[in-house]
Amino acid sequence: MSATVQIVNNSHHPLPSYATAGASGMDIRAFLEAPIQLEPMERVLIPTGLFISIPENLEVQIRPRSGLAIKQGLTCLNTPGTIDADYRGEIKVILINLSTEVQSIQDGDRIAQMVFQKVEKAGWDLVQQLDNTERGDGGFGHTGKQ
Repeated sequence: MSATVQIVNNSHHPLPSYATAGASGMDIRAFLEAPIQLEPMERVLIPTGLFISIPENLEVQIRPRSGLAIKQGLTCLNTPGTIDADYRGEIKVILINLSTEVQSIQDGDRIAQMVFQKVEKAGWDLVQQLDNTERGDGGFGHTGKQ
């Protein structure tokens, strides 16, 4: 573990944790007063009851859980969602139901994973022309399908 992060947990759920030694993300849970029924193609902002103080050289990315995506069609919008180091509000997760059936979200359900990433700051060097590369200005799909 390379960083220690301050956390306030206003929920009654355990702190996020790594499920295995090789896991890169910590599962985070829904903190709900009542279950939410999410209609097909409906999106909702789910509270977690968690507030964190992220060190200046890190960000938190909120990512979908693969099991929810394949089994229930639930995924995160704005993926990965970025939480900046200076944000101090509650962590909330934007979920969308991409299935054809109503999906239920219960208090305590693991709804997303939280990944800490290093952040590099960049500066600008204003120039009149960029260097050439083999790709050049080739855009989406320029290398073909196979």
